[in-house]
Amino acid sequence: MFRKVVAALVLPLGLMHAAAAAELPKTGLVEAGALTYGVAATFSPFEFQRDGKLTGFDIDMIEALGKKLGASPKPLNMEFKGLIPALQGNRIDIINSAMYINPARSEQVDFVPYLKIGNMVMVQAGNPAKITGRDDSLCGKSIAVTLGGIQESQARADDKNCKDKGLPAVKVLTFPTAQDSALTLRQGRADAYYDSTPGAADLLQKLPGVFETAGTEFEANTSIGMATRKGDAAMQESLKAALKEIVADGTYAALIKKWNLPASVAIFN
Repeated sequence: MFRKVVAALVLPLGLMHAAAAAELPKTGLVEAGALTYGVAATFSPFEFQRDGKLTGFDIDMIEALGKKLGASPKPLNMEFKGLIPALQGNRIDIINSAMYINPARSEQVDFVPYLKIGNMVMVQAGNPAKITGRDDSLCGKSIAVTLGGIQESQARADDKNCKDKGLPAVKVLTFPTAQDSALTLRQGRADAYYDSTPGAADLLQKLPGVFETAGTEFEANTSIGMATRKGDAAMQESLKAALKEIVADGTYAALIKKWNLPASVAIFN
């Protein structure tokens, strides 16, 4: 399942209809003529660093969107937990960092969704902790997650579930980056690690024989999106129009193939 590439794309309802050519908002930008975006470049294959340069699906996508908008994308790389405060503090124009959309975040920012992805439980090769998936086998185990990420919320929900059943608690280990969490699992300092389905596929490909998945994909209909300030209708419309254009000209599909994203992404109803 991990090696399958998306066969077809179904566009979000808001992108199905004809729209004016994409154009960057005239006012309210951090820098005129530029699209300044916040990113936490630690979430392969969406955003990470290779030879000191930002790369990944989201980095390629924002470059393509910038061309449609006639703007130069300018990244501000930071810890994930700092992204929303940076947007609210007008240090960046948007967040472009594979941000999972959930109710708590939607109260703080507005989103332009562009993918739906799932999640996997990652364990060491051989599964020494005998974890069978996101189930009661996690009770009494330790899970490594990114601080402030959706996986932390998931792990804490699992901890509560175990306690409510009278089972041993889950020990939630938080780290600044996904790489830190994966390394903790690799070194045996955690029993499991939660990752996105594309991230899991990328990890298995890059480090064969080091990790494996346990159980099946969970929360497979989680949307991720670019975030804008609450009420910033101009930026919302600009991003939606540009996204519509890169879907129409095939750029979006080409990026999905380039980054070998699994078939569970890009499914909009």
